[in-house]
Amino acid sequence: MLKSAELCPMQLSARELAALLGGVIEGNPDVLVSRPGKIEEARPGEITFLGRDIYAPHIYTTKASIVLVGKDFQPKELVQATLIRVDNVYAALAFLMEKFAQPAVGEGGISPQAFVHPDARVGENVSIGPFAVVEAGAVLGAGCRIGAQAYIGRDAGVGTGTIIHPGVRILHNCKVGGNCILHANAVIGSDGFGFVPQPDGSYHKIPHIGDVLIEDDVEIGAGTTIDRASIGSTIIRRGVKMDNLIQVAHNVEIGENTAIAAQVGIAGSTKIGRNCRIAGQSGFIGHVHIADGTTVQAQAGVAQNVEEPNTIICGYPAFGYRDFIKSHAVFKRLPELDKKIKRMEDRLNKEG
Repeated sequence: MLKSAELCPMQLSARELAALLGGVIEGNPDVLVSRPGKIEEARPGEITFLGRDIYAPHIYTTKASIVLVGKDFQPKELVQATLIRVDNVYAALAFLMEKFAQPAVGEGGISPQAFVHPDARVGENVSIGPFAVVEAGAVLGAGCRIGAQAYIGRDAGVGTGTIIHPGVRILHNCKVGGNCILHANAVIGSDGFGFVPQPDGSYHKIPHIGDVLIEDDVEIGAGTTIDRASIGSTIIRRGVKMDNLIQVAHNVEIGENTAIAAQVGIAGSTKIGRNCRIAGQSGFIGHVHIADGTTVQAQAGVAQNVEEPNTIICGYPAFGYRDFIKSHAVFKRLPELDKKIKRMEDRLNKEG
């Protein structure tokens, strides 16, 4: 089991790391490391990890001082580095990265260059960076950190312990829960894309008077945009993880613990279930419902409801994974099949 600890000092010994991680040492327990490194590029004084078999050859040549490995790892030759065997390499790595990391957004109180409206409510131990703006009626929970040039709009809310990176915009009336992370230049609460065509070919804008509700423990990548609802709320449920450059349209709802990779586009009023995995550059038409546990492969175009939980879909328009693989196998043979059909037609014409 991993043990909680304060932020790591500049150097840690293998003995100290093993105690933090609940690991078993093989090698020098007193060797010191001060930073992480990639297994193929690491230098003395760095700690690295072996998480996948494809990288196993590097463990025999790495210059790293310490390597995290699974408890079932069996070396085929001598390893120079000290090993720390752990139950779960990636969990141990994530724990250590948090300890080595510097604070993503400063903890220096409220900058004199920030503007905080007198009618805003700011909790204890809040940090606000230079040139950030907090408008009237906004509420900042205890311990949240607001980066430089961020904007917290009128009557918006940011929950306890949430980190808002530089340049984030949380527009009026939108709410972000506790322990969330919003990366640089994310926009929460932009207008949805709604226009009424006019007889002269122009468009009349439809006002969007709803909001965005983001629950606790959500992470939103850089440059991602989440549009406010036309009426009601666009909702991002607890534990959702979103990559960079994602577009979420008005009145979308994304279920708990769903993970979405970069460049996904989700059209208006689509409902995505819990524990879904959505790969990069996939797209969803509006008003579809996606069942819990659905996996959407990269660049899929989702144009209809997914009713069955734990389905894997691919392609454009997206359909079942097994059928997609079978169809793809046939598709690759189309030129050959076309030649066969033409030969058969020629033979039939001669015989006829």
